[in-house]
Order: sequence, then C-alpha cells, then structure tokens
Amino acid sequence: MHVAVIGAGPSGLTAARSCLQGGLRVTVFEQAAEIGGNWVYREEPGHSSVYETTHIISSKRLSQFDDFPMPADWPDYPSHRLLLQYFQRYAEHFGVLAHVRLRHTVTHATPDENGSWRLSYTDDRGVVREACFDALMVANGHHWDPVHPQVPGSFRGRYMHAHDFKRVDDRYRGKRVLVIGAGNSACDIAVETARVAAVTCLSIRRGQWFVPKFMFGMPTDVFAARFHRLPTWLYRLLSELSLRLIQGRYRDYGLPEPRTPLFTQHPTVNSELLYFIRHGEIHPRPGLRRFDGDDVEFVDGRREPFDIVIAATGYQISFPFFDEALICFRGATRIPLYRKLMHPDHPRLYFIGLFQPQGCIWPLADYQARLAVRELRGEYRRPADLRRAIQDELDHPHFRFEPTPRHAVEVDYHRFRRELLAELRAAGAA
Repeated sequence: MHVAVIGAGPSGLTAARSCLQGGLRVTVFEQAAEIGGNWVYREEPGHSSVYETTHIISSKRLSQFDDFPMPADWPDYPSHRLLLQYFQRYAEHFGVLAHVRLRHTVTHATPDENGSWRLSYTDDRGVVREACFDALMVANGHHWDPVHPQVPGSFRGRYMHAHDFKRVDDRYRGKRVLVIGAGNSACDIAVETARVAAVTCLSIRRGQWFVPKFMFGMPTDVFAARFHRLPTWLYRLLSELSLRLIQGRYRDYGLPEPRTPLFTQHPTVNSELLYFIRHGEIHPRPGLRRFDGDDVEFVDGRREPFDIVIAATGYQISFPFFDEALICFRGATRIPLYRKLMHPDHPRLYFIGLFQPQGCIWPLADYQARLAVRELRGEYRRPADLRRAIQDELDHPHFRFEPTPRHAVEVDYHRFRRELLAELRAAGAA
C-alpha cells in the first residue's frame, strides 16, 4: 500500500513516520524548500511562517511527541529556531527525510472509483506529473490562508495581514501602529511593535480570555493538566477564579470583559500584553467602523491617524488541491469528520492535524496518524454508521464553543487525547 501525504510540517512528518512504522510506502509532498511548515522562518511575503521572535505557546512537556522528547535542558517554551531543529531531528531519527519530495506542489487530488487517489503535482523542476496512491493523508495546515476584516472605506497607509508580518524593524520606529484582533498573533505582534513604535493600539471587538504562560511557578498548561479530569463546571470555575486572582478584572486594563465562559472560545496565551497595557505601551481600542484615508474610525466614534494597520484576523480552512464540489470547509462552523480525521464519503482520505486544541496539535496529530495507519492495515474498524458517529461528535463538543469558523475545529486537548487513545486501544495499538 502506497500513501501520499500532503505537507511536511509537524503533522505531515508524524503521518509519514506512522506509515513507515506500519510497513506502508509513503511519499510526502512539500511545496517549500525544507521541512517544518510554519516553523520555517522566512522573511519573504506569501510564506506563512512564524515571526522572528516567536516562541511556542504550549509548554514543551505537552507539545513533544510521546516517543521523541525534547531535550531536558531546553526551556519550557522553546523558540521557533529550537523547534525547527526538533522537527528536523525527528524526521532524521525516524527515517522520514528520504520519503519527502521538496519543492513539489500538489495541484489536484481526485478519488478514483476504487477509493484510491490520483494526484497531479508540479515537481522541483517545474514538470507537471501524475501519480496514483492507495490512500491520502492531508496535512497542509490551517494557518496559511488569511482572512481579512471587512472594513468600509480605504486606508492610505501601510496595510498588511499578520500572515506577512515577520519582524519589527526601522519601518515601525516612531510610527503609529494599529493591530486588529485579540488572538495569539494579534497580541504578540502588538507587544513587538510597541517596543519601537510611537503608538501601538489594539482593536478588540469583544471580550477575550487572556492566559499567562506561567501560573503558580509552572507552565500554565502543566498546572491546568492537574485538574482536567474534574467535572467541566468545576474545572472551568477553578480556572476562571485563578485567572481573576492573578490578573484582576479586564476592565481595569481598558479591555472588554468576556461575555462567554472560559473555554467556550479559544483563549489567548500571552504574559506580556497586560503588562504593556498597564505601562501605557499598548492602548486598547474597540472594533473598527471604517477607514478614512490616514484615519481609522472606531465604533465608539473615536478617530485616530495611523501609519500601519496589521490585521491579525485569523485564517480559513482551505484545500487548493480539492475541487470545492468534492470537499470544501471554507467558512464552516462545524467540520463533519470523525475524530477530526475521517471523511464519511472517502474511506481512504485522512486529515491529520485539522483541529485546534487548547494546547498543542502535534502529539494529538501523531495519534490520528497512528489510527489511520491501523485502519489501512486492517487492524481498526471505524464505526459502522460513520455519519451518525460524526453527528454525535458534533452534537457533543468538549465545551460549548462559539459557533464561528474560528472554533470549527476547536477541541479540548485532554479530552481529545483520551478519545484518540481509546480508539487506538480498540485497535490494540496503545
């Protein structure tokens, strides 16, 4: 059996590793010049990469692969440079590199009548080729196709999406900068620009939960992991009380209070934002009403001039190699996949890493890949009524996540981990 994997980021690498360990042939198609996905830092626009000062926002303990731990002397939150080393070492250790085709771009993927997949791709010399595979694992990521805010009017200054933000340089020095959004990228970028800009403002439409990287002397996710088996209501209550004790009320920072409970929206992990706000380096602003030349008008009627606007407004799920009539999740608020992995109409198609945990994707993507390989080897049987199982999963999310595209693939790290491990145990693989 020959499996194609699209993408050589962390999820694609672990998919390939699982295929090799399961005795399957595998070919990994990667359009970039090296492995690592978003963790390959490049300054040229168009490549969705980390920015220069990026560190991981989940701790190394809950981010590392089970069978390939990060070095003990690495910090709790490694930099993107260390993480790229980690993925390269992982690929070398498990013999994945020999199966990766760099600068190979898949342009079309079509299922055959027998369930196999025909791929059209452009190779590293620009030659268009075709090949047929017994199964397809999609690991192209969901943080590369930017969503831009719909703001009336036009802005005369420099406008960009966080997708193209790489580092702060002299172009930001002494400028008035507006960052749109309240997620991880928005807050990180606001902190970075505030170090050199004359003014940095952060536009937030609605209340958001902000989580520090450390609580009670340990990484926050490690601390929270001690209580994840508590009843949902108690786990949430203790978590909210802990944040209130540490941070106080968000209105004291000039921020809107969240209107929904913790865990119903993806929290922002940042230890510096509130510090910078209280030091007068970042100025919270409400949502935007319109652009007007050099000015931005906010919904409260305030008008301010800006030199640079950065929209950190997220990404949409996109598969450029699928016909939209076949598979399209763009704009969806719920994704109909079993365990965020299996499609009801295509039994040899698997999505690896297409979920957003309140934690790290990689170790859970590893479990998904192992499960897919077990099924291909005939050692696991998916639910007989897969559509019903998918609907049950959609009707019973881990938390009552907000019904928005941003939360379409949201899961709770620990519950999703238990679910995937239960499936692997059923296949005799855990």
